[in-house]
Amino acid sequence: MRQYDYHDVNRRGTIRRVDYTTRDWNENIIEKYVNIYLPYGYDEAKKYNILYLMHGGGGNPDAWLDTCMVKNMLDYVIDQKEIKPLIVAFPSYYKIPRETVKPDVDNERMQSLFYQKELINETLPAVEAACSTYAEELTAEGFRNSRMHRGIGGFSMGSCTTWFAFEKNIDYFAYFLTLSGDCWDVEGLGGKNNPEKTAAVLHKYAVESGYTPEEYFIYAATGSEDPAVDALGPQIEAMKKYTDTFIYDEDYTKGNLHYHLQEGFRHKYPDVYQYVYHILPYLFR
Repeated sequence: MRQYDYHDVNRRGTIRRVDYTTRDWNENIIEKYVNIYLPYGYDEAKKYNILYLMHGGGGNPDAWLDTCMVKNMLDYVIDQKEIKPLIVAFPSYYKIPRETVKPDVDNERMQSLFYQKELINETLPAVEAACSTYAEELTAEGFRNSRMHRGIGGFSMGSCTTWFAFEKNIDYFAYFLTLSGDCWDVEGLGGKNNPEKTAAVLHKYAVESGYTPEEYFIYAATGSEDPAVDALGPQIEAMKKYTDTFIYDEDYTKGNLHYHLQEGFRHKYPDVYQYVYHILPYLFR
């Protein structure tokens, strides 16, 4: 796997904060925000691909930017023309203030699942009203029509949120980066405790979506020293059996299911953002 080291970059993107309102589990109005990375030379007259990146458990929209060199990396790969300029949004799946979140499996699972409606109804409209994407209009139809220019990914519980997005919101995203986290649809740690049933559920959602394997792309990654390997690895192996929906290939230009295991990497942002660096050139093709 190619790995990123810090580079001094003169042409740097900017971070824009976007605020919006939504409702918590009790239908109380709450304030939330998203950090949006806009590439150097951002031009409202142009259209940009967009990637949504979710934080891990206990995090917030600042987590990626505070804990690793993801912004410097984005500045560099765009400056070096390794990828086309893109927009990256950093939202939060939490529905209540994170300081009050109980750090248990059931609560985190429900936070990730409950966020899926907000993601489409509030997060996407707020973000894509503030920047220029391929969505011609800020409606469900506009987001569906531009799904091939939109991806979502996340670390740890953000990865769990991404798996739920694959199941519930595949109409709006074509690229899914599941980083150090398995699917918790069947149960918490479903990839570890029940990988076959978890894979069967993902297969069901893929079939019911009506999309062909050429219309969605899953990149999963974790490290050999990351506890997530015990859940994500078995789940991916079980998914490989469903060749009508998940076509596994080690060549990222082929198939639609890819799994990377990095020797020595742990469950932390400075390791995980390297997976984003590694896969960026293959997104939005």
